[in-house]
Amino acid sequence: MAEQKNYKKTLTACYLGFVTQAISANFAPLLFLTFKDAYGISLEKVAMIPMVFFLSQIIIDFAATKFADRIGYRTCVVASQVLSSVGLASMAFLPEIMPSPFAGILVSVVLYAVGSGLIEVLLSPIVEACPFENKDGVMSLLHSFYCWGAMGVIIGSALFFRLFGIENWKILTLIWALIPLCNTFNFIGCPIERLVEDGKSMSAGELLKTPMFWLMIVLMICSGSSELSMSQWASAFTESALGVPKVIGDLAGPCLFALFMGISRVLYGKHSEKLDLSRVMLMSGVLCVGCYLLASLSPVPILGLLGCAVCGFSVGIMWPGSLRISSQRCPKGGTAMFALLALAGDLGGTLGPAMVGSISERAGDDLKAGLLSAAGFPILLVIALTVLLFAGTKKKNGTAEDK
Repeated sequence: MAEQKNYKKTLTACYLGFVTQAISANFAPLLFLTFKDAYGISLEKVAMIPMVFFLSQIIIDFAATKFADRIGYRTCVVASQVLSSVGLASMAFLPEIMPSPFAGILVSVVLYAVGSGLIEVLLSPIVEACPFENKDGVMSLLHSFYCWGAMGVIIGSALFFRLFGIENWKILTLIWALIPLCNTFNFIGCPIERLVEDGKSMSAGELLKTPMFWLMIVLMICSGSSELSMSQWASAFTESALGVPKVIGDLAGPCLFALFMGISRVLYGKHSEKLDLSRVMLMSGVLCVGCYLLASLSPVPILGLLGCAVCGFSVGIMWPGSLRISSQRCPKGGTAMFALLALAGDLGGTLGPAMVGSISERAGDDLKAGLLSAAGFPILLVIALTVLLFAGTKKKNGTAEDK
């Protein structure tokens, strides 16, 4: 009698994988001023750290279309945890031993960014390949762990700095590095299936020749932009709108955003079997437009904060929902599809916040003007989803007529 595989262990490993990604994306920004003061690094150079992180992640997203299937999911996902752990841990000592502290920080960032990129590409197809009944709900719950991880990093780090002082940040860095290190062993031992059999998955070139796939690319770009445009500027927006100190701004802005985003994903995960994913995403897109308008146009600061927080709820289903719709529409997309979608999402997550910053600067450092411009991304998402729903209805009607 064959031993029954424990896919719950796979799911737990993937949950912790998204927590690892949240640590990689959210911990270093909390130390930007510390890097400036401790190593004498200019703010201009400090601003390069998130850029290097996202560029490295985008590059690995693209490269994964070529090597992930050849090397195998298990090898790649174990490497993602090892690289994340080594990158985080090295940030505690590389700046001290390298000739340039800034170079030491960047080497560390690149290492855990590569790990983060692999996590983004691999975890969704790994879970998609598991024989779970309610895939929509499982995928939504999976991505909620990024939100809980982001909240944990921000709140946990704030408490640590409060209790032990920010000068002990290196100890906390090593503590966060233990999570991917321990999770490495989970991925070594859990069952991992292939999403598509060898030789039967579509190549990146075949996907890019499929018109429907370009609609999925648009959905991912808009999802990444809608999410990151608000989350990346939430702290600065809260500080400027409410006039509160940075620590409170970090908790009130990014934490509230992550909390509502996590709640959205959990709620959909619990009730997904009764809901139509495309229509839920369409309503979420409309709500997101309203949140951006409320945050950018409201003369009452507390309403602006409400718009920021509820925006997290509205974008919660966008990223995992776009991945799930893509998997349904392109069942033979395989790893290349998930890698290209991750690339599109990261591209949107890079362009959106950059556009907000650029337009805000041109408007005389008016952040509300920048956030108003970002409302264009959820509007485009709503248009793309409307086209998708219309195409689906037309296809069903055509099938009925054929019969």
